[in-house]
Amino acid sequence: MSDPGELWRLSTMAGKGHTAFASKLGGISEAPGAGRSRLRLPYSNKLIGNPDTGVVHGGVITGFLDQCCGMSVGSMLSSPRGFATLDLRIDYMKPAQVGREIIFEGHCLKIAREVAFTRGYAFHDSIDDPIAIATATFMFTSIPETS
Repeated sequence: MSDPGELWRLSTMAGKGHTAFASKLGGISEAPGAGRSRLRLPYSNKLIGNPDTGVVHGGVITGFLDQCCGMSVGSMLSSPRGFATLDLRIDYMKPAQVGREIIFEGHCLKIAREVAFTRGYAFHDSIDDPIAIATATFMFTSIPETS
């Protein structure tokens, strides 16, 4: 592969799911393509928010949606650019089912000059039956030069 942009895109897609946060919680990264991201999160006791019900903590879902949306932005870039979450809105549609893996998908809708717009989904079996839906905006930052 000789296209530097494609090499950057593939390495970004491969590496973004391997953050300490996702790895520690058991997240598994998949690379579905440019502008899209996918993480799987197997159920585990360390994810439980309410010990009486066994339901996954909402913060876990929020964190994975944010990461998945960011991954979708990174998968669209043809050269290194820093970016950070500017705005994140999560609409919880229903609780995750106890004992079930959660799938997260991020879709980069548009990259503008200084911001990127994304949508994210958390679900069990079908994206059409979501646990939660995210709308996120990311702002581009400058990457400091190294000497």
